[in-house]
Amino acid sequence: MTGSDPVVGFEPIVGPEPRVLVLGTVPSAHSLRERRYYAHPRNAFWPIMERLFADGRPLGYGERVALLHDAGIALWDVLARAERLGSLDADIRAPVANDLDVFMRDHPSIRTIFFNGAAAERLFSVHCAPSLADGAVRLVRLPSTSPANASVSFALRLAAWQAVRVVADERRISPQDPPLRRVPPPEPSPG
Repeated sequence: MTGSDPVVGFEPIVGPEPRVLVLGTVPSAHSLRERRYYAHPRNAFWPIMERLFADGRPLGYGERVALLHDAGIALWDVLARAERLGSLDADIRAPVANDLDVFMRDHPSIRTIFFNGAAAERLFSVHCAPSLADGAVRLVRLPSTSPANASVSFALRLAAWQAVRVVADERRISPQDPPLRRVPPPEPSPG
């Protein structure tokens, strides 16, 4: 390794019949220490979920997991493991993707994958998208909840993340659901 720390992701949070999958990149250093998804106190993920599904009441981690189950939301990361110094997604090296093919086969009720930020979407497009291009799942990028995304206000992030509530509240699959949107691969870097 080149001064990077090994990062091994968590098992997914998934209840019965999820309709939504939220994908991040890989746990932050703070989350790894706490052994919890989105554990950094300035990460907006849990406050947003609490606003959308719990009337803004702050919840403990076990209650938060139960909230996702009840809402039909599964939570995982694109990467199973990687190397990274610190917590910035830009510093991810040697990524190894989770087996999203198997996960999606095991959870056919999922109709929409939401990406928690551009890095999750980009990693998905490179490592997972070709195998999931059957048209059955919508792909939607949302603004990152990371504290590193401080240029986007909480109010704007909350407004964008309302889409998760809308899809989670869909009780039946509609034939009018839009087909899978292929995520274009990232532009090659010059040089």
